[in-house]
Amino acid sequence: MNTTSNQLSWKKLGSTFLNTTQNGILVTDCYFKTIISNKKTQDHLGIFKGALIKDTLPELARHADAVIKTANGIKNIRLIRHPKKFMTDISPVLHNQTVVGIFFLFRDVTLMEKITSEMKACQKTSLELDTIINSSHDGFWISDGQGKVIKINPASEKLTNIKAENFIGKSIQELLDTKTIDRSVTLKVLKTRKKETIIQRTQNDKNLLLTGTPVFDKQGQLIRVVVNERDITEIHALKKKIDEKQTLKNRLEENLLEMQLEALQSKKIIAKSQNFKTILEKAAKIARVDSSVLILGESGTGKGVIAELIHHHSKRRDKPMIKLNCGTIPESLVESELFGYKKGAFTGADKNKAGRFEIADKGILFLDEIAEVPLTSQVKLLRFLEDGCLSRIGETKSKQIDVRIIAATNQNLDAMVAKKTFRQDLYYRLKVIPILLPPLRNRKACILPLISHYLNFFCKKHGFQGPITLSSNAADTLEAYAYPGNIRELINLCERLVVMKEGNKIYSKDLPQSLMDSAEYDTLFKEVQTRDLSFREMMETFERQILKNVMETHVTQSKAAKALGLNQSTIARKLQRYKLI
Repeated sequence: MNTTSNQLSWKKLGSTFLNTTQNGILVTDCYFKTIISNKKTQDHLGIFKGALIKDTLPELARHADAVIKTANGIKNIRLIRHPKKFMTDISPVLHNQTVVGIFFLFRDVTLMEKITSEMKACQKTSLELDTIINSSHDGFWISDGQGKVIKINPASEKLTNIKAENFIGKSIQELLDTKTIDRSVTLKVLKTRKKETIIQRTQNDKNLLLTGTPVFDKQGQLIRVVVNERDITEIHALKKKIDEKQTLKNRLEENLLEMQLEALQSKKIIAKSQNFKTILEKAAKIARVDSSVLILGESGTGKGVIAELIHHHSKRRDKPMIKLNCGTIPESLVESELFGYKKGAFTGADKNKAGRFEIADKGILFLDEIAEVPLTSQVKLLRFLEDGCLSRIGETKSKQIDVRIIAATNQNLDAMVAKKTFRQDLYYRLKVIPILLPPLRNRKACILPLISHYLNFFCKKHGFQGPITLSSNAADTLEAYAYPGNIRELINLCERLVVMKEGNKIYSKDLPQSLMDSAEYDTLFKEVQTRDLSFREMMETFERQILKNVMETHVTQSKAAKALGLNQSTIARKLQRYKLI
């Protein structure tokens, strides 16, 4: 080992340790002025070096006074900083039996499944790094840049049932070769030179979550690897039970889904939300009559699928359902596509051609994007709806056609009627039976079943081994997303996830960043609405989140200012205001 490595900056190692631990750590002097605060404390409590505890944590000031006076620590003080909840331990920092400061430890107890692995408070500690490490209830291994063990704390000895004295000075590779350990996160960090996490099973049957963090010197040499060990044995067992119950639940839901799909005889329709079930019942009911139907809804909500369902359950199911997307036909050709033309009716009409109405005779004509039909063609369409007679372009005689019309659009026809861009009489002719499809964001109960269905559908389509499942975080994110493209967007997303997947489980990291950002803002919006904030407080919450995201992306204030179209001084002032620097 070179001299530089031996002269390790303990200050830098201490900073790495403080920011590696899952707890918030804060140290003040006897006047409650902050001396040290780690990243967790800064991020969740907004306390930085120099801050006064009486100002930033007034609810803890009385307890801190008691610690100074009695030189005794106080444990398990409840502290709430929405949406986070902490249990706080306050301990005196002693030097020669004299209190020289106060040590605060903040344990995040927001999620119950993480409570098991949270560190218990260090009852007696000082500002010295060794004291902090040895007092930790998380296990810590520290190795040099060649993978030689230089420190193991007492917590690690208990977790792994080993004696530190038997391993100090030995190579991690040697421990791996002798099967003392089954795998090593330290060697992984030495290879990748970045933070790594693995799960390791110890000889005393504990499951440990190991997080290895590299430490570099000023020359960029990797000189230390700090490994944090957390006991997740109980969590692992609980997760296994939850997974087993979830698998059973999914199997039951799949069976119910198959019966439901079989009843509907359409594998494209999945109805878990009551509002969508009501629509399916309505569609099946109106299928028995010949009245015109107008299906309304955002793009991608499945208007074509509902039209197919009506056709399938109708008395015309043995006849064709002819589809025409009015938005894809040039305005000059709409009338000839709908009604057909006689040979010689216009230049290029070298033969007789039947229109879509004639082709759909005795069946159903589905006119998608009906709002795109020009006004001149709307007149002839209205006339057909009134008497059922039509004539091809260039013909003088008409013929009777028996066609049921189903129309659909994502446009606001009421607004178009008011602007006189859509005929009011045609609107009411089409709107005999209206069906308004809800957007996918209003069918929350349908989202995860739809995703499960299409993930496995594309898995089979592309010849991949299934089934594919979602992690709980990925499922929560996908369920929270607004899906502006509705079902169509969901289907495309599922195919992308299947094609790009690395295993049979999809995690949050596998989701598109744009989706993660959108879901994050949707969640933030719902959160501020439930916190009874004023309009100004809501705007400040969003402004802080926007600044945080932009700084994470652009890093420097000048680049962030350019991206937001602001002056750098404005960015700096706002970052300071929201304590983001």
